[in-house]
Amino acid sequence: MKIIKYPAKKDWASLCKRAILNQNNLQETVQTVLNDVKINQNKALTKYAKLFDKVSLTSFEINQQEIEEADKLVSSALKEAIQLAKSNIEIFHNSQKEEEKKVITTKGVTCWRKSVAIEKVGLYIPGGSAPLFSTILMLAIPAKIAGCKEIVLCTPPNKEGKVHPAILYTAALVGVTKIFKVGGAQAIGAMAYGTETIPSVYKILGPGNQYVTKAKELVQQQGIAIDMPAGPSEVLVIADQTSNAAFVASDLLSQAEHGADSQAVLLTTSSEIAQNILIEVNTQLKELSRREIAEKALENSFVIILNSSDEMISFSNEYAPEHLIIASENASTYIDKISNAGSVFLGNYSCESAGDYASGTNHTLPTNGYAKNYSGVSLDSFIKKITFQQVTKQGIATIGKAIELMAEAEGLQAHKNAVTLRLKDIERN
Repeated sequence: MKIIKYPAKKDWASLCKRAILNQNNLQETVQTVLNDVKINQNKALTKYAKLFDKVSLTSFEINQQEIEEADKLVSSALKEAIQLAKSNIEIFHNSQKEEEKKVITTKGVTCWRKSVAIEKVGLYIPGGSAPLFSTILMLAIPAKIAGCKEIVLCTPPNKEGKVHPAILYTAALVGVTKIFKVGGAQAIGAMAYGTETIPSVYKILGPGNQYVTKAKELVQQQGIAIDMPAGPSEVLVIADQTSNAAFVASDLLSQAEHGADSQAVLLTTSSEIAQNILIEVNTQLKELSRREIAEKALENSFVIILNSSDEMISFSNEYAPEHLIIASENASTYIDKISNAGSVFLGNYSCESAGDYASGTNHTLPTNGYAKNYSGVSLDSFIKKITFQQVTKQGIATIGKAIELMAEAEGLQAHKNAVTLRLKDIERN
């Protein structure tokens, strides 16, 4: 990790730019796959399974026998851990339910808003070098709480045509409706357009590589909702003299091991603190099974020495990290100043891994600076809100004249007439 000392504010924006992998012909390639799936459906999925996943599939849907076999392969200890995480995630997301409130805006006019589940949602779960079964908990649990009727899950198979048992166990546990062994941009196309086997959905959620991300962006332009724009995983850690260097190093590495394009950023006001943490990074790095991946990510990562805690928060707000860790005994003093972050971890024991798995908050979060204008996945991600209004005779009599005047000023005569007819009816009766 390179060290940058006291950068001028005019240089902050360039420092906040994320690393971009080679995207030559990315959109063209993904659009070709999407068009193929739209036209040729399952035939296209079979072709891309051979091409990308190196597997010949005769069927895509996971059957009950495969789920039962997976259940036997997951250890009791892991099942207990998943159950603990499931419970905490359910508690946190159940707390997000909103009470329906009716509001009388004026006499005779009552308005309210009703939360209604999105009927059909699609979940994409990566299954490559790191099968993210934890993401199933983060997506399917709020979908079930919201009341989504159909929850479709797509995840890539291995070269034997199988799906990681922990993915199947978790999906069955949380009530996923249908599971398909389809990955990549073709899976996004299948859920967007539908095939002979895979039903189309109204919204697609979940992380993925640059092909999956681009596919989500492209189908969104065609009317399929997505959770948020996405990019590589990232963390920003603020460290001070009360930080534990080993803890901070482990947090930086926990993001670095996600992928070569992940980014870890360390902010501190002390060169000594920075050096102590980097020594720990190098020590811990040697023990990682995903060391090569983490090393590449650290090449895109950096340490910044700043003048004050206020400057650190200001830089963090400019960077808008997916994960913000304030590794300080005084973390609570920073809370009110934080305006841009996906999820915040306060104190030396609030490791980012807790949010990834079992604290209860959602780990599907905006990356690449989108925390400036997007929230992470929540119960709201699976519902739409419909407004209602009920206007009585007294109500239309009260607001009718104002509506007439406004409609006339906009030149919308039919709008005005809809009110005028009612007002005349009231006068006659």
